[in-house]
Amino acid sequence: MNIVAIIQARCGSTRFPNKVFAELANKPLIWHIVNRLKFSKKITDIVLATTDNPLDDKLIDWAISNDVTFFRGNEDDVLNRYAEAAKFANADIIARVTADDPFKDPLLIDTVIEGLIKTNADFACNNNPPTYPEGLDVEVFTKDAILNADEKANTPFEREHVTQYFYHNPDKFRIVNVNNKEDISHLRWTIDTEQDYQMAKKVYSLLYKSDNEIFYMNDILNLLNQHPEISKINIDVARSAMYKVK
Repeated sequence: MNIVAIIQARCGSTRFPNKVFAELANKPLIWHIVNRLKFSKKITDIVLATTDNPLDDKLIDWAISNDVTFFRGNEDDVLNRYAEAAKFANADIIARVTADDPFKDPLLIDTVIEGLIKTNADFACNNNPPTYPEGLDVEVFTKDAILNADEKANTPFEREHVTQYFYHNPDKFRIVNVNNKEDISHLRWTIDTEQDYQMAKKVYSLLYKSDNEIFYMNDILNLLNQHPEISKINIDVARSAMYKVK
């Protein structure tokens, strides 16, 4: 079974341009995204799915230099980009990864993958409703499910946000959700603004040790318990619309 992590990434962010190359512990954010996925015990392949916009040539150069498989697709129709990348990678199961989340937890990703497989679901997630920090979202789906969504989704919102067709059509898919024991979804662990970046830099400065060792969700929670001021760095940043619209 080929379980592929497909990372959606581009350089043209409007709120934080070129953030995929923002440095954390002397390496670009995109490097950490890929490296953390390598600690998954379920993922068999990693594909960087970027756009055909010339602005993203820099991402392709980085992927080639770092021996990362890449795919180029539609910039605005991200759903189609995922569907085509899934076919390109010959994936059976796809884990969706966004390139602005520096704390993605491979243990949590593996748990959601297991949930999909054990229940024979089409789509598994941990944010419906959300109980994990924003930025630790996990969405996993079968190739058949994403091809189905690509064929039938017809709103710009669904085409841009990849998995919204699943949420809007729960009667058409077998969907499972993984809940955390405690609802900590108020925590913001993603990078969309300068405040988010400063928060991430602080966490990395205290927890990152080496390329061969990563820190996990519980490590971050323990750090924030000891240093609650870190969470306050980006406390005023507005939450993603994905937490409000399903």
